Amino acid sequence: MGYKVAVVGATGNVGREMLNILAERQFPVDEIVALASRKSLGTEVSFGDKTLKTKDLDTFDFTGFDIALFAIGSSATKTYAPRAAEAGCLVIDNSSLYRYDPEIPLIVPEVNPQAVHDYRNKMIIANPNCSTAQMVVALKPLHDRAKIKRVVVSTYQSVSGAGKEGMDELWDQTKGMYVPGQERDPSKFTKQIAFNVIPHIDVFMEDGTTKEEWKMVVETKKIVDPAIKVTATCVRVPVFVGHSEAINIEFEEFLDEDEARDILREAPGIMVIDKREDGGYVTPVECVGDFATFISRIRQDGTVENGLNLWCVSDNLRKGAALNAVQIAELYGREILKKG
Repeated sequence: MGYKVAVVGATGNVGREMLNILAERQFPVDEIVALASRKSLGTEVSFGDKTLKTKDLDTFDFTGFDIALFAIGSSATKTYAPRAAEAGCLVIDNSSLYRYDPEIPLIVPEVNPQAVHDYRNKMIIANPNCSTAQMVVALKPLHDRAKIKRVVVSTYQSVSGAGKEGMDELWDQTKGMYVPGQERDPSKFTKQIAFNVIPHIDVFMEDGTTKEEWKMVVETKKIVDPAIKVTATCVRVPVFVGHSEAINIEFEEFLDEDEARDILREAPGIMVIDKREDGGYVTPVECVGDFATFISRIRQDGTVENGLNLWCVSDNLRKGAALNAVQIAELYGREILKKG
């Protein structure tokens, strides 16, 4: 027996990627439906070698379905996720709506798989922010060995994190730099994104941080350890897919860079590519379409007593969103439903 699965928001970037990954990982599906808003009704999406026509989310009955993967905004999720949960269907939500609810587990399966059992509280599991997901995969095995005190992270986040509109704006602005008459002013972003970087993701908060930076702090504490101090600077860069992070870690005890490299090589979900030579590291272009979180540039930080630096790159549409959601579904299947 397999599972009855609904993908909600199946016509968006993340929804389509969820369908791709379910097929690639041969998730045991008995029945799968693609759901979208009424304006997208009948749009065709791919699931492996099959083509699905989207159905109307507004009228869909989740009764009898095991898992619903949600890839729609918070406002729509607030309407439809409780409806699915009340029908007995587990919701795995990619929006930020439920991440900070203490009753709802926030899960990265390589980091805190035991939290899956808390699904019973509300039949909802939250997927973390894309920039947090890849970072905590790298932090957890190091934290288990030497206990992390403080993390300073600077992110270099691709425009796909802002959805199709963000990708279109980078494409159109780049063309407009060279084709007279096709210039495009910023609309999705606050400043020009082509050939530029913007130190601003999400809204500003009273203390001067942005919401994206706040998310990384709060989510890392919830997923890994509330005692870890985190400070983040989140930057949008003119890259289509793939988030990068420069991470500085301070530990309670000394951790040698060679031991850290060995620990990360053995850790689930991580690929270490760290050669001290030209090209001996991973960049966003190379991580696209891959399941792994790539770690490079592992080195001691001599400015603090027990410090390490590393470079972390991952496909944000995969590990940062769709892949992590599917991994949660796999975990839920193994630990709770035990069929398929």
